[in-house]
Amino acid sequence: MKADEKVHILMVDDQPAKLLSYEVILADLGEDLIKATSAKEALNILLKTDVGVVLMDVSMPDLDGFELADVIRQHPRFQKTAIIFISGVHLTDADKIQGYKSGAVDYISVPVVPEVLRAKISIFVDLHRKTRQLEALNVDLERRVAERTEELRTRAELLDLATEAIMVRDLKGRALFWNAGAETLYGWSREEAIGMDMHQVLHTVFPTARDQIESQLTEQKWWQGNLIQKTRSGAEIVVSCRKTMNHEGNAILEVSRDITQQLQAEEALRETEKLAAMGRVAGIIAHEINNPLAAITNTLYLVRNHPSLDDTARHFADVAEQELQRVSHITRQTLSFYRESKQPIAVNLSELLDDVLDLQERALTKNRIRLSKRYFVTPVVHGFPVELRQVFLNLIGNAIQAMPEGGTLGVHVREVTDWAGNRRGTAISIIDTGVGIHPEDIRRLFQPFFSTKSTKGTGLGLWISKGIVQKYDGTLTCRTFHGPHGKATCFRVFLPVTTTAAAAPHAAEAARQLQPVETTPHRAMQPTK
Repeated sequence: MKADEKVHILMVDDQPAKLLSYEVILADLGEDLIKATSAKEALNILLKTDVGVVLMDVSMPDLDGFELADVIRQHPRFQKTAIIFISGVHLTDADKIQGYKSGAVDYISVPVVPEVLRAKISIFVDLHRKTRQLEALNVDLERRVAERTEELRTRAELLDLATEAIMVRDLKGRALFWNAGAETLYGWSREEAIGMDMHQVLHTVFPTARDQIESQLTEQKWWQGNLIQKTRSGAEIVVSCRKTMNHEGNAILEVSRDITQQLQAEEALRETEKLAAMGRVAGIIAHEINNPLAAITNTLYLVRNHPSLDDTARHFADVAEQELQRVSHITRQTLSFYRESKQPIAVNLSELLDDVLDLQERALTKNRIRLSKRYFVTPVVHGFPVELRQVFLNLIGNAIQAMPEGGTLGVHVREVTDWAGNRRGTAISIIDTGVGIHPEDIRRLFQPFFSTKSTKGTGLGLWISKGIVQKYDGTLTCRTFHGPHGKATCFRVFLPVTTTAAAAPHAAEAARQLQPVETTPHRAMQPTK
């Protein structure tokens, strides 16, 4: 798919008037809008068209939205197609869970806000377009690899110049040829590899049964796909492999290319795009909230100062105005979280940590977690607040998830010396009394795609966080302590920082007077003096 090629958006509703309204709202996107008034018509369109986004009504006469989504998801072509439900009635949590199980990626309630609908559709349109471009790029890359492989097969003297791992094996799996690229990728020399069962030694994990792959090689003379293998050092890698059987049918050429870092980069890009998309949606929602909020605030101001009010009514008006100010603060805070500055600025880490804790206030309260804050300094670092927030939001979020039955969250900030680099700086420690981390897992904790959360985590949060900290010439480490009273896990961020002159007296006073807060965090998020 080219960058300027239109994405097909399928709109499904049994009411033509609604379809017309959606068409008007989405016309500005400049994409190809397709209308269907029934589930049968929608399925026929899907079979003939590469649809990027499906926008459908939950309530329809022949098949409801949930049933239609189930049918769509059963087809291999549409297992990753974005489905957005529009509902004109209030949906219970059970209904929403059913929708997500059926394949929905989002819900929109009636009345539809045009800006929100356009923003959400635009996000999934961009994702579909980039996915198709990536697929085309991969096809083009594989085509080039195949062409180069064919050339190298006819000129054996050039095989060792290839960076790919090129191997030839017999039908029993024994290696007959092992080029320099294979030596570099896997770690075994040519002399060691010749004669060994390649895939047994490499602990190859095939995407399908090995017998099926061998059968395709026999019938079609080629196979390609991704394999998971282990190198001599024990490292797990993902390779893009193309297999070709020779004309005699007694040997198989395998060309493997390490795509581990490529997959990691693609996953990191998707995570970044998600954050950017959330920022766009947050901006639209905040704009929609701010307009009525300003009107309500002005009205309350007039009511509060009206001479007809008695003291009790004026008190209630004051309380309402304070709560409106709180809502306004939350809106501004949300926008600041997603709006990145273009140039590095001075970032007060204590204030940044308080902002992150404010965002996690509900989770702390829900999990019955006590908060202990100890800010012995007020450090300032020159950088980008959004990416620093991302680091501490990830660390504090992980700590909260590690304490589902409650516990204590410690957030400590103090000035330290990094003796390894002989540098002064600030250490920010995030401590939880949760389930702890196994020593073997700590060694792999900052590797991409490694997660201790089973299927719930992507395994990218700590990897990305460590990369951000290293941009600031800092370090991110982890330790788990086992004691008679339980376990404690500490993630420690060290950042070389400078404390401003105005903040230094305040930090000294805080070091003398500060006592840790240990309470259920409803509103008590500030340390007491």
